[in-house]
Amino acid sequence: MKYICLGYYDKEKFDGMPESERNAMFDACFEYDDHLRANGHSTGGTALQPAETALTLSWKDGKVATTDGPYAETKEQLGGLGVLEARDMNHAVQLMSQHPALKYGTLWEIRPVGDMSEIMKASEQRRRQNTAR
Repeated sequence: MKYICLGYYDKEKFDGMPESERNAMFDACFEYDDHLRANGHSTGGTALQPAETALTLSWKDGKVATTDGPYAETKEQLGGLGVLEARDMNHAVQLMSQHPALKYGTLWEIRPVGDMSEIMKASEQRRRQNTAR
């Protein structure tokens, strides 16, 4: 089963780290990511630009509205995400609890990926019927 792992970090703490500590953190994290990939547990992931580069879309007064920045107003920022392959949530927790980023203050939110295949198939059938008319 696939799980999305959302990594949150404290930007002030990260920015205050000495370069040597930041490099050690990255090296340990990337080494663990390599381990996850080599063992078939990582199917992807990516870092995100800082929260101040975000744009949030919402629906207001019958049209799309945009707001600069992320939706959540928190000290921690979403810094990246990973796609993890695990047997179940316990296994996902076991794998991510060994991630070195935890020791540097990163929080991991783990969510099972939703299976949209049946909903997508039904939608495709409805759309085909609508265009056939």
